[in-house]
Amino acid sequence: MTVYCLGSINIDNFYRLQALPKAGETLAATGFSRGLGGKGINQSIAALRAGAEVVHIGAIGRDDAWIEGELTRHGVAMGAVSRVEVATGHAIVAIDDAGENQIIIHSGANNAQSSEMIRFTLSGAKAGDILLLQNETSHQVEAAKLAHAAGMQVFYSAAPFALEPLRAVLPYVTHLLLNEGEGAELVAATGVALEQQPVQAVIMTRGAQGADWIEQGKAPQHTPPIKVQPVDTTGAGDCFAGSLAAALDTGADPAAAMRYAAAAAALQVTRAGTADAMPSRADVKNFMDNS
Repeated sequence: MTVYCLGSINIDNFYRLQALPKAGETLAATGFSRGLGGKGINQSIAALRAGAEVVHIGAIGRDDAWIEGELTRHGVAMGAVSRVEVATGHAIVAIDDAGENQIIIHSGANNAQSSEMIRFTLSGAKAGDILLLQNETSHQVEAAKLAHAAGMQVFYSAAPFALEPLRAVLPYVTHLLLNEGEGAELVAATGVALEQQPVQAVIMTRGAQGADWIEQGKAPQHTPPIKVQPVDTTGAGDCFAGSLAAALDTGADPAAAMRYAAAAAALQVTRAGTADAMPSRADVKNFMDNS
């Protein structure tokens, strides 16, 4: 089986600070680095490192040699990545000494996806394959419709959270991924409890409290957290989503897939960075055996 991802590709600019800035405050960074990121490519690389066959559908600025080099270094095939006349997306990521973050995103090429590329790439998908989506690109609904018609599983990470894009894509979603705050916003806006959402499963991540797999008519399956000392929490949800999709795609049942995803995310936050911090399957298995 294959995991497809219509997903954002960003250049992440990381600034280390002792504490995150307050409104109107200017602070001097204690460190700076640059790396590959974006919720979509983070999920793809997490799934790749978890052992899945992955096809990433995305867009970058034409002639952006640095980002092409980084994608290739991480093992991402470039066949479904469009080169467009818009600058590659980027993010400004502020990280404090506790590992918490603030992020500003400029979408850039992520909002210039190619309909033709999406249609051509998904025409090779089979029933049961997985499509990962997030709210950081254009053409989400088009891709979800195509995947739904092909009998694919459609995993939608509702982040950054916005109600109208979620409403538009939800009829084609099989698995809805939310954090606790996003789940509360969805319930407040729709009046529909998470266990009554029109999907096969809602996956709720709760940070240090673990995660839940929620299906209609069943008691939620809770996955407890693995306690670690975080270095950088940026990308933890992306690591969880990509690792979960890969584990399910390679035959794990939901409980086992959730345990694997929780372990992968716990290990990822002990490392600095986003795409660079995604752990390999061997690292996660070793971490699980020793936790």
